[in-house]
Amino acid sequence: MATPDAAADEDRELAEARVERERSARAHGRQLRNGIISLVLLGALVVGLLFAIPGLHGVEKALRHVDKDYVVIAVGLEFLSCMGYVAVFQLVFERAPRRFAARLAWTEMAFGSALSFGGAGSLAIGAWVLSARGVPVERIARRSAELFMLTSAINIIVLVVSGVLLAIGAVPGDHNPLLTVLPAAIAGLTFVFFLLIPRWARPRGHERPPRNRAQAILFGFADSIVRTRQLLVRPDWRLLGGYVYLLADIAVLFVCLRAVGVETPLVPVIVAYQVGYLANIIPVPAGIGVLETGLVGMLVLFGARATPATAGVLIYHAIALWVPTVFGTIAFLLLRRTINEPLTPRPVTTR
Repeated sequence: MATPDAAADEDRELAEARVERERSARAHGRQLRNGIISLVLLGALVVGLLFAIPGLHGVEKALRHVDKDYVVIAVGLEFLSCMGYVAVFQLVFERAPRRFAARLAWTEMAFGSALSFGGAGSLAIGAWVLSARGVPVERIARRSAELFMLTSAINIIVLVVSGVLLAIGAVPGDHNPLLTVLPAAIAGLTFVFFLLIPRWARPRGHERPPRNRAQAILFGFADSIVRTRQLLVRPDWRLLGGYVYLLADIAVLFVCLRAVGVETPLVPVIVAYQVGYLANIIPVPAGIGVLETGLVGMLVLFGARATPATAGVLIYHAIALWVPTVFGTIAFLLLRRTINEPLTPRPVTTR
């Protein structure tokens, strides 16, 4: 039985932890606010450059003649893409309450859009919210790794299929092996390499405990790959969310290009999107500048004219930033209200 002093100490510790969580919530709120302000300022800078630099007047002209109906469709597709992320997030964090998981998924997208330095913003906010609600740090790390690997695996599958279809001439587009076979081969080899890691790290019949922290991390990584593989092949409608998350976002780019008159076929846009997005690993806020360069460069290699392609990519990036930022900010504000409440896991479902 606890003594009065011990009970008082425990109450004081709980109160201090609650205050610290509230302080952290306010700090993350300021981060998001500052990120949104930065997006506005960067957007204003881009608009200013379009009017100020003579070489960019063609892009500015293309933006003034954009087909607004296409833009409305693109906004709807971006919202659909975000809902796909919500679904695949709930697949990986399957024991999290559905409403909480949906809000956290939207929050991650908002921070990823407004603060992204190579995607670190979304991972950090997700880990903080889960930790504040009482989820063990190790479980957070494993599930976050599985989510990243699952969405990456879907990217690889789509890239390989698209590259092969282009290479064999099954769909319209450039059949240059450097633009089709090479990206597909690199993606496929990467996929196989990761699938083999568990066999190398933890051979069947050698379930030995880790000898040190480095080995413990390797074993945990191998276990995450195994679970990711299981999620990838297990029948579950939420897995479709991962494909919707990717393909609907690519559709946004495709529609934005159509809005400014770029007629590049769909499958080349898929390959250009996935290879061009590699530029986003450069730690620049919201990927502004580097993402445009990567996407436009790849689209030009597939035959698109640089000026209208730049205009289409600018419209795409604006939509891809602001749709998750707006809805994700609302979700974050709702999450803040319950940050001090313990999280009650959902029961495990049997299949």
